[in-house]
Amino acid sequence: MTGFDLTKLLAERGGERYELHMRHLNHQLPRMLRTIGFDKVYERAEGAYFYDAEGNDYLDMLAGFGVMGVGRHHPVVREALHDVLDAQLADLTRFDCQPLPGLLAEKLLSYAPELDRVFFGNSGTEAVETALKFARCATGRPRVLYCAHAFHGLTAGSLSVNGEDGFRDGFAPLLPDTSVPLGDLEALERQLRKKDVAALVVEPVQGKGVHAAPPGYLRTARELLHRYGALLIVDEVQTGLGRTGDFFAYQHEKDVEPDLVCVAKSLSGGYVPVGATLGKEWIFKRVYSSMDRVLVHSASFGANAQAMAAGLATLAVMDDERLTENARRTGDLLRTRLAALVDTYELLHEVRGRGLMIGIEFGRPRSLKLRSRWTMLQAARKGLFAQMVVVPLLQKHRILTQVSGDHLEVIKLIPPLVIGEAEVDRFVSAFTQVMEDAHNGGLMWDFGRTLVRQAVANR
Repeated sequence: MTGFDLTKLLAERGGERYELHMRHLNHQLPRMLRTIGFDKVYERAEGAYFYDAEGNDYLDMLAGFGVMGVGRHHPVVREALHDVLDAQLADLTRFDCQPLPGLLAEKLLSYAPELDRVFFGNSGTEAVETALKFARCATGRPRVLYCAHAFHGLTAGSLSVNGEDGFRDGFAPLLPDTSVPLGDLEALERQLRKKDVAALVVEPVQGKGVHAAPPGYLRTARELLHRYGALLIVDEVQTGLGRTGDFFAYQHEKDVEPDLVCVAKSLSGGYVPVGATLGKEWIFKRVYSSMDRVLVHSASFGANAQAMAAGLATLAVMDDERLTENARRTGDLLRTRLAALVDTYELLHEVRGRGLMIGIEFGRPRSLKLRSRWTMLQAARKGLFAQMVVVPLLQKHRILTQVSGDHLEVIKLIPPLVIGEAEVDRFVSAFTQVMEDAHNGGLMWDFGRTLVRQAVANR
C-alpha cells in the first residue's frame, strides 16, 4: 500500500491553489481572476450550483464552457463511473473490441439516423481534427472553408479553421484554409468554384457572439458543397446534446443532412473527456480503406471504458429527464423575459439565441451622460462594459457568467440544461438590478474605471 491520501493532500494544500497555479501553470489566469474579483474558493458543486466554505450558493450560468450539460455530479453518471471502475474491465488492450464503444456509438447514431459510424477521441478539438482529416481523405482535396468569427478548437488543425485572429496570432504557419462570412452563400460558391475545397465546417450557432446561421443556410450550403464535390462538417461541440432545444442544433432546420458531425463537451457528463465524430459510411470506408490502414487515425485514450460509461449515462439522463425539451422550454422563458428589458434599458441592445444558448448584447446608449461613459470604455478596450456586468453578477448576486469573446460587448449564457423557472427568476432579477445600477451611475462605473486603467496599462 502506498501512503497516498487524496483527501489529506487537499486538506493540507488546497488553500495554495492560486499560488500553485501562479508558480507552475498559466500565470496569467490567477492574475486575471484577481483583477476582476473572480478569485473565489469553491468547495463543492451540485447540479447548477457551486458552494463556498460558508455554504453560500453560486448559480452556474456557464456550465464549464458547456461541459456540464446534465449538471455537476449527476448521481446517475457518478454511479456509472463507480460501476465501470468496479468492473475492472480489460480496457484499452488495443487488440480486442469492447462492448461500451459500440453501445455508445449505437446510441449516438440513434439521434442522427442519417449518419452511420463514429470515431471516439478525447475532446472537441480532436473531434474537429478528425473531421478535417476525414474530409481531406474522402475528397482528395486540401482546403477547408470556415466562417468568420468561428471557434472550432485550439490545436493546429482546428486553429486553422478558427475565425478569431487573437487565437491564431503567434502560431503560424497554419493549414491553407479560408474564411467566408456566416450565411454568405455567394462567398461560399466563389471558393467552391476553385474545386480544391474538401469541406465547409460550421457551427449552427456560433459560440462567439451567439449568432445563429440564417434560416435555410445549412441546407443550401450542403447542396452547393455536394454540387462541387465537397462535404458539410457541422461542429456541434457546444450546440449539440440538447443545448439549443433540439438534440443537434442542425436539426432545427429541416432537410439538413451533414456528412460529418463533431460532438464533445456535455457527452462527458462533466467527468471523463470524450469527443466523437459522426459520419457517413462511405467517408469512414475511404479513410479505413484496407487492413493496412486500420490504425491510420486513432487515439491512445479514445473509447476508454470510463469515457464510454460516462457518455452512455449522460444520454440516459438526457432521455429520462427530457433535458432537450427542458432546454427549449426554459430557454424560451429566459430569452423572452430578458428581451422584454430591451425597451427599458438603453444600454441593452439585443437578446438572441436558441434554447439554453443565449447572447445578451450591449450597445451605445442614447442619453449624453451614459454615452460619454460608454465612449470612455470603448476607447480603452471594446468589451469592458460586458465585463462590468459579469463582475457584479458574481460579486453581488453570486451568478457566474462570461463575456462571449474578446472585444465583444456580449454576455453568453450556457447554463446546465437542468435549470428551471427558479433559476430564470434569480438570473433575471439579478440582471435587472445590475442594469439599474448601470443606468443610474452606480458603483459598477467605479469598477469600470479600474478596468480602463488596466486596459491602458496592458497596451
